Amino acid sequence: MARYLTAPKLGLLALVSLYAEASVPTASSVPILSFLITHIVSDIANNDQHKAELSSTTITIQSFQKVIANHPSTIAGRLLWDLFLDKLWGIDSLDALHEFFDNLGLLLLKSKEEQVADDEQGIEIPDGAILLSRTSPLGAFVRRARIEFTRLQFHDTVMLWKALISYRLPALREWNDRNLRINQSDPKHDLQRLSFDANVSENCLTEQGMIEGCVSADDIEKLLEFQVEEMQSLGTRLPEEVKQHLSDALKNGVMVTSLSHYVKFLDSWRSGDYPSSFDHLHRYFDYTMQNRDRTFYQYALLNLAILQADFGCYSEAVAAMEETIATARENKDVGCLNFSLSWLYHFSKAHPDELSAIGKGSGLGVAREGLAYLKAKAKEAGMFSLLSTTLLSETKLLLNNGESLPSALENVIKASHLNVTKNLTSTIGSQMLLQSSIYGRLGITSLSLSQCDIMLHCYASNISHEEVLKCICRRALASAQSGRYDEAENQLEAVKRHSFNTLKPYQYWTTISGLLRTKRQLHRNDLDSADHLLNQLAAAPCPEPDVSFSISLLRLDLLIRRHSYSRALHILEDLFDKLTDTGADIYWRVRLMSLKAIIFAKCGVPQKCFSVALRAVCIAHQARILPGLWEAVYALALVLINLREYQATANLLDGIMPQVLEWEDCALSAQLYSSLVDSYIGLAGETEKHSLSQQSLLDTSLSLIDASIHEYSKIEDLNGQCEMVAKKATVMHLLGASDSAEETAARYMELIKKQPELGR
Repeated sequence: MARYLTAPKLGLLALVSLYAEASVPTASSVPILSFLITHIVSDIANNDQHKAELSSTTITIQSFQKVIANHPSTIAGRLLWDLFLDKLWGIDSLDALHEFFDNLGLLLLKSKEEQVADDEQGIEIPDGAILLSRTSPLGAFVRRARIEFTRLQFHDTVMLWKALISYRLPALREWNDRNLRINQSDPKHDLQRLSFDANVSENCLTEQGMIEGCVSADDIEKLLEFQVEEMQSLGTRLPEEVKQHLSDALKNGVMVTSLSHYVKFLDSWRSGDYPSSFDHLHRYFDYTMQNRDRTFYQYALLNLAILQADFGCYSEAVAAMEETIATARENKDVGCLNFSLSWLYHFSKAHPDELSAIGKGSGLGVAREGLAYLKAKAKEAGMFSLLSTTLLSETKLLLNNGESLPSALENVIKASHLNVTKNLTSTIGSQMLLQSSIYGRLGITSLSLSQCDIMLHCYASNISHEEVLKCICRRALASAQSGRYDEAENQLEAVKRHSFNTLKPYQYWTTISGLLRTKRQLHRNDLDSADHLLNQLAAAPCPEPDVSFSISLLRLDLLIRRHSYSRALHILEDLFDKLTDTGADIYWRVRLMSLKAIIFAKCGVPQKCFSVALRAVCIAHQARILPGLWEAVYALALVLINLREYQATANLLDGIMPQVLEWEDCALSAQLYSSLVDSYIGLAGETEKHSLSQQSLLDTSLSLIDASIHEYSKIEDLNGQCEMVAKKATVMHLLGASDSAEETAARYMELIKKQPELGR
């Protein structure tokens, strides 16, 4: 396999020579130069079209035709495509190939000494010619091509010539049609002029022969670098097409051992193959250390730490990361040091119990000081991606501690400004997901989902598949929350299958799907099925802390529905202590406090939980966590109803119902309607019997009961529907509507029959 020069590069050189000979008109210069620069300087290929071109290793003759076929030339009656074919088919011998490369030197701008020598010899520059600067992209490409050609041995030169014959073969018919000559070009004749036998000539024109010579070691190296960038930024695995290219290249003897091992490491890592990924990582850095110095040792440790953490080996990951930090400090590698410190901070927030279990600290001290240090160092080093990530981490810290919401929004806006001005596509997904979460904590569902829509429609191609999956799952959870289970399942099923090529996204998708099914079975009162699903979810590896917390809430809901209040309280207390010790999100702690008050209220001991409910309300209000505030108000309402404070309960719930309905949580809306019904019935019981005020309160209760039944029916909650239908029958009986009360009682019996037997 060639080291650099290939048949497609000869095509690029031919197009460069046409441009330098002023054969390209001014109107066509921009698309031609754009095509050349895209394939010569691959680093600028950032858009989707160029990425698709780079994902392949060759430029076909059809690619040239697509770009230049419709462009005229400066020669009357001739298209640029005609001149391009003249260039390619003009190289009809090895001597012509050498002459082609010799003439390339005339395209370069000569030095002052060479210009003086030419003037003395009377050599003039051709009129209209465009001389290429030696330092320009085109000039540098021409210079390197000439140098690489002079380094070729005779055998390699012959192989390049054979590759050119095979490469230009698809344009043979057009060449003959456009250039009617007596001696039409015959590719077999071209090969036989080199004294090749017939078998060699035929083999050169086969499909395999056309492939060989079109790919160089340099092309494979660029392809691997591009795939590494894609795999790291998008979190994907190696495409099968690229695997085949890599396999063919290695069979042909191209030496890209080091980078190919790193690509295999990433592919094994994404697939969840821990032994293979560990082996390929060691091989990569073994080969790297042979050719480079110890400065790359910290990157080996960095990759090793991330790999260990991904497969649950937390103590080994922390040890490797601490050694990474020490080595980066020793080598004064600021970029690696800052990234390692940032990773260790996020690891300490994601797995605080693991760090305490192995007796390790984060090395950053207090979280706030650690973030301030990272932010300062990121500014000094100009690491804008790290600065954006640090701002988002500071936002999460403010939200977790229930601190200033304006400060949190300010940090998000700063991060968004950095992402836009510095084109930081790698952090846009995290920023938009966090912004969606903030709107969700404010109870503004429409804005929260709009952020998800913007992310999916505008940035899905530039962010990791894992972030896209999280966004889709968030939309599915919102749909299930409002009772649209089928829509939620369709959203999850519509996830592109290539997202499941990696292990972690598949585990996350499976867990979210299990959560939705468990919640639906709980609402249907199929407690045995829900218990079975929860056991499966608990046994599976949980990818995210918030998902683990959701599983714990469903477990508590199951125990409450089974009336196992003592066991539920025991699990709740243990979970609350764990969250408090690890400094978890204050929203989670508020939800547990509200749930504790609800359990005590259901047990008929409201005196024990009044202070807990009131404290949850105060914390949620201070932290501006509106969904948590509404849950805490519901818990407080249950306590007040048990204490016969009906008017206070009605006033409290009437004030929050509009915002709760805007939140689109059917379960919470139905529960609040139920509490309102209890408060109005309680008020009716305190008024004079058969009075107009009592009848008005009972009529209001009926309308609220219907609203609650409607919300419960959306989420298929049979227990809630039975409870509200029973209340409706009671109210109708109090109003004297015996026939309607009997119909409602019959409906109650139908709902009871729909319920499966309670799993005790």
